Amino acid sequence: MAMSSAEAVADFGSYDVVIIGAGSAGSVLANRLTANLRRTVLLIEAGGSDNHPWVHIPVGYLFAIGHPRLDWGFRTEPVPGLNGRSLIYPRGKVLGGCSSINGMIYMRGQAQDYDDWRDLGNAGWGWDEVLPLFRRSERHFGAESDHHSIEGELRVEEQRLRWPILDEVAQAAQQMGIRASADFNAGDNEGVGYFPVNQRSGIRWNARKAFLDPARRRPNLRIVTGAHVQRLALDGKRVTGVIFRDRSGLHRVHAGQEVVLCAGAIGTPQILELSGIGRPDVLRRLRVPVQHVLQGVGENLQDHLQLRTIFAIKGARTLNDRARTLWGKAGIALEYALKRSGPMAMAPSQLGIFTRSDPGQTRANIEYHVQPLSLDAFGQPLHTTPALTVSVCNLRPTSTGWSHAVSPDAGMAPQIQPNYLATDEDRKVAADSIRHARRLMAQPHLARFSPIEIKPGAGADDDDTLARLAAEIGTTIFHPVGTARMGTDPLAVTDAQLNVHGLFGVRIADCSVMPRIVSGNTHAPAVMIGEKAAELVMAAG
Repeated sequence: MAMSSAEAVADFGSYDVVIIGAGSAGSVLANRLTANLRRTVLLIEAGGSDNHPWVHIPVGYLFAIGHPRLDWGFRTEPVPGLNGRSLIYPRGKVLGGCSSINGMIYMRGQAQDYDDWRDLGNAGWGWDEVLPLFRRSERHFGAESDHHSIEGELRVEEQRLRWPILDEVAQAAQQMGIRASADFNAGDNEGVGYFPVNQRSGIRWNARKAFLDPARRRPNLRIVTGAHVQRLALDGKRVTGVIFRDRSGLHRVHAGQEVVLCAGAIGTPQILELSGIGRPDVLRRLRVPVQHVLQGVGENLQDHLQLRTIFAIKGARTLNDRARTLWGKAGIALEYALKRSGPMAMAPSQLGIFTRSDPGQTRANIEYHVQPLSLDAFGQPLHTTPALTVSVCNLRPTSTGWSHAVSPDAGMAPQIQPNYLATDEDRKVAADSIRHARRLMAQPHLARFSPIEIKPGAGADDDDTLARLAAEIGTTIFHPVGTARMGTDPLAVTDAQLNVHGLFGVRIADCSVMPRIVSGNTHAPAVMIGEKAAELVMAAG
């Protein structure tokens, strides 16, 4: 609902810091800032409680995506590079944000990713500088080391299941020359191994449990849910607070020190635009008065496109056949009830492979998510015969898109155009990725399982045909970043201290500030950005 000029706005009081968004970064920020009991913090979350079983049972991600209580239910615009297909674009709608519906994979990316951020003019963001921030929040299953901590709040555990067929795929990857990796998170993730996950004894460990539960006992933190931000309050070039709506109406809260936007790569640019901050052409379409021109707001959207190749197999069990009968399903449920293990403890992907799509790549540029199951799409039933999904994604795409508000009504979903496969380079990597998956499954070590390519389907091997097939099977892996990127160029939205260029009293701390997407999953980097933001806010006041 858009604000009416005659609608009363109630005073919600004053806090030192107002945080918008209780996702991965916002939860960390709320925890760290309220450790000083003299600093008052208001955390505003548009979604609700995460007390739903599909949030906490790991396999529940299959049912959380698209659930109207748990997911905002966004869709992309038709994507030209995907033959005009529109994709679902899940975003968490509860405390913990996307950490409550994501794949639970803990992956930092590569050291070079962060050194590249630093070299783009963002001092303080190199690998050696962000590694202590990753360690600060981490409670790792292994021993204390230079790369890992066992003292933090975010649990990182080994998966509580093994599928023999995945062990065989790992052996096939090594037969191709891909080394075994004992640790994907030491700065170079090239190799094959099982993904570490954010779980505690087979139960999802989201940002709410890790960071908000310890902090919400403090008297200086207030959390409001079901509170949809309408806009930032500005006095000239200073952000003085936030206007938000809940079930009781409109409220204005004053921020004595600053406001920190942690609404994510889709929510943050929308809030900026509804506040009159962004591209003038977009603001004119919204009929929102221009308060501050920033041409990069909503631009530079980057995401990982996964190509979900599927191979039927023989002579090995997969979830397809194990969950086919009522007895099989009952056994799965009993195993989880008694041991918190088995298929119900599964993260969406178990086996990971980071490697190079062609020998000319200087470092790993593709990531596999190998799953002992197959289905047509999330939310669809499993196939009835044994099969593997061998997904491959381009870690560093060169295609960029955008996300913009479409209405002054904050409740209207924004337009999202990821613009996948828009560049020749991305189409070439897509073609090479399908070839790579075929070579993996054709390794002699897997011959006894008689793999047969089901999707996209064996056939032509030329670049044009494979790029067309990639357009047919490609789908998001839910890693949007970059829509309010930090930097020093004319399209940058924040500086290296996360301050919004040209404004006072407002920072951004979420994946929208990434100048380039990381070479891996995005939850761990979002937590790190929250840690960095906390340091910056505390240093400022």
